[in-house]
Amino acid sequence: MDPNFLNVFTQPAALNQFLAENVIARGEKRKLIKPTSSNNPKLEELKLVLIDWINTTLKEEHIVVKSLEEDLYDGLVLHHLLENLGSLKLDVDKIALTEKKQRQKLSVILEAVAKCLQLEESQLKWSVESILTKDLLSTLHLLVAIAKHFDTSLAMPPNVHVETITIESTSRGLKAANAVEYITENKENLEAQSDDDAFDELFSRAPDKLDAVKKVFLQFVNQHVGKLGLNVKDIESQFADGVILLLLIGQLEGYFLNLRDFFLTPASTTEMLHNVNLALDLLTDGGLLNFSVNSE
Repeated sequence: MDPNFLNVFTQPAALNQFLAENVIARGEKRKLIKPTSSNNPKLEELKLVLIDWINTTLKEEHIVVKSLEEDLYDGLVLHHLLENLGSLKLDVDKIALTEKKQRQKLSVILEAVAKCLQLEESQLKWSVESILTKDLLSTLHLLVAIAKHFDTSLAMPPNVHVETITIESTSRGLKAANAVEYITENKENLEAQSDDDAFDELFSRAPDKLDAVKKVFLQFVNQHVGKLGLNVKDIESQFADGVILLLLIGQLEGYFLNLRDFFLTPASTTEMLHNVNLALDLLTDGGLLNFSVNSE
């Protein structure tokens, strides 16, 4: 048995319980939330938010969910939820009593979800089998995706993540791989990328607006470097050697750059790169630049 597998379980009792409750066939892989993450407060908060959302949505149908694992696996609640939120009429029985019927029902429901959310099979973080076997991680991913699509007003806790273990049964025993998986959006990463994403979207979706954006930037730049008797007419060419950028930083930050520290009239690519690198260092030291920029 892989030593990493044993290390996941801090107590022998946890290991024995796992082996008793989970039968993994040869060659099969199962991804589970580690026992150490099961009592994560943010995870518990997300579960309560989703349960309350489901119960509020289905209140008129007198459906009450108490456990995401135990109450959603047979497809009944998911069926009502989709019909209520998306006005979808699914050609399946409301109640499926046998495992075969439940599997068929879930297949129709999850196919409808993928179609509504416009997701390819490779993008799905759940399956008929995982929902049917009451897999909490898959159930959470499914509900979060449905909620984000049909009810954008629902405030889910951000940055909810869990430690997972992927277990594979091999001829030599159980093999484990550890990872961290986000269930709700990692807002910290999104905020760090927000400016870059906005300009990426501008370039790809609204290139006709670039000239207007450049005009605003030029007005801003000239408002400040104009005090030095300078005038910028073209952002691409006049910022390439780093001189205008350095002088603009000096004006905005209120300090004088010693002419010996940079090349006022750079005569080579090396001198231009020196200027740009100095500007980037000043921005970074001032806390104004928190992502990597290629000076070249």
